[in-house]
Amino acid sequence: MTGWQILALMSGLSGLGATIAATVSNEWRATSRASSVITATWVLQGLWNNCAGNAIGALHCRPHHTMFQLEGYIQACRGLMIAAVCLGSFGSAFALVGMKCTKIGGSDKNKAKIACFAGVDFILSGLCSLSACSLYAHRITSEFFDPMFVAQKYELGAALFIGWAGSVLCIVGGSIFCFSITDSLSKRHNQVNSVYRSAASHSHISSYMRGVVAPANERPPAGYSSSSKTPHFDKNVYV
Repeated sequence: MTGWQILALMSGLSGLGATIAATVSNEWRATSRASSVITATWVLQGLWNNCAGNAIGALHCRPHHTMFQLEGYIQACRGLMIAAVCLGSFGSAFALVGMKCTKIGGSDKNKAKIACFAGVDFILSGLCSLSACSLYAHRITSEFFDPMFVAQKYELGAALFIGWAGSVLCIVGGSIFCFSITDSLSKRHNQVNSVYRSAASHSHISSYMRGVVAPANERPPAGYSSSSKTPHFDKNVYV
C-alpha cells in the first residue's frame, strides 16, 4: 500500500507542476506559424500576457492592460487555474503528512484522514484545471469555425495540452489516494469483525460449559438415585 501512495504522490506532484507551467505560459492560443517567410509574424496569448514574435526568434510580450476590460472567460480561467494551483499545493502537503512511510501525522487513523484530504484536494485541483483548459479551448474552436467571426482566429496553444495532462495526473493521483484509504479501512473493518467473532465464540463456549457443569445448589436430592430409571424413596417418605 505504501508503494501505491508513493505513486499517487508522484502523480499529484507532476500534475501540480504541469498546472503551474500551464498557468504562467503565454501560449494558450496562437496564430498559424509560417516560417517560410522571414517577415512572418505570429501572435501568442495567455492568461496574463499578449506576445508577438517573428521567424528570426524575436518575441515581445506585454501584460493585459486592465483586468476590468478582459473578457469573462479569461477571468474565469484565471480563477480556476489559481484555485487548481492552491488545491494542488495543499494536497501535496497533506499527502506528505498522511503517507504511511512518513513519521509525522500521528496514529494510523489520523494519517488515513489526512491522506483522504490529500486525495480530495488533488481531484479538485485536476477538475479546476480541466474546466479552465476546456473552457478556453471551447472559445477558441467556436471562434475558429464560426463563419461570421471576422477578427483574428487562433489555434489551440501548447499550454492547453500541458494543462489537460496536469489535470489528468492530479485526478489519477487523488483517486489512488482515496482507494488506498478505502482498502485500509476495509482491512481494519475485517480485523475488527474477526476479533468480534472470536470473542463471541469464546462467550458461547463459556455459556455452554456453565450449562454442563451444574451448580451445587441445583444438584438432585439425596433420595434420588441416578442408577435406576425410577426414583428411590426411603421408608419414612410417607410418614
